[in-house]
Amino acid sequence: MTWTLPPRLRAALLSVLILAVGLTAWELSVTARGGATGELTEYEILMGMAAPKAGLPAPSEVAAKAWAELSDPFYVRGSNDMGIGIQIGYSLQRVLTGYFLAAALAIPLGFLIGMSPLMHRALDPFIQVLRPISPLAWMPLALFVIRDSQASAIFVIFICSIWPMLINTAFGVAGVRKDWINVARTHELGALRTAFTVILPAAAPTILTGMRISIGIAWLVIVAAEMLVGGTGIGYYVWNEWNNLDLTSVIFSILMIGVVGMLLDAAFARVQRAVQFAE
Repeated sequence: MTWTLPPRLRAALLSVLILAVGLTAWELSVTARGGATGELTEYEILMGMAAPKAGLPAPSEVAAKAWAELSDPFYVRGSNDMGIGIQIGYSLQRVLTGYFLAAALAIPLGFLIGMSPLMHRALDPFIQVLRPISPLAWMPLALFVIRDSQASAIFVIFICSIWPMLINTAFGVAGVRKDWINVARTHELGALRTAFTVILPAAAPTILTGMRISIGIAWLVIVAAEMLVGGTGIGYYVWNEWNNLDLTSVIFSILMIGVVGMLLDAAFARVQRAVQFAE
């Protein structure tokens, strides 16, 4: 009788092994480097800047930094010195505000486009022109019109979130089987009731796919937007630590960005699976 590990457990063990090998190689390479520091320019010496390390910090240094930051993530010692939890909270607030504003527009408009070939043909040129524009390209215009950096960051999140939800909603609605809609008409259901009782359940998996894509894009964009506008947020935190020549904090914040992004995606994946199982 042979005994084998379940595939999921084998995959987890392989992931841990790859991580351990990578971290060990990283640690050994830093140890072999010896921790030499780079040279400073005359300006940097006059400004009292510390010398940056010649290479990346060791994983043990990043782990020590993570322990120090995560043990007290919500401290406030000044406008430019806040805990990682507060910085992530500011970023999530902007992301979710822009994201749900985009959903409030994209999903109803996607229903309209999916249910009406006329509206699809009329709006498609605008979508095809606006969709490829980088969200950050809107930042200067937003700053000029809105004149508020935080609201401008939310507007950029709104712009980048709207397209995947709009396109996936329209695609999902247009793909609903026509005989289901004909049955609704046979029962003399109105357009609004048909949309909620027939089309929405059928198109829900596709709509949630668009929402899942949008939240990932929004989390990517907010980091770059906060680097531009400054003030607060995880993007500002990364840029501020780079200006302080603290690569350990930069790497730690990059890892935190990845973890939060993974959790956001996992949350939407769970909802998506629940909807698919309910079909």
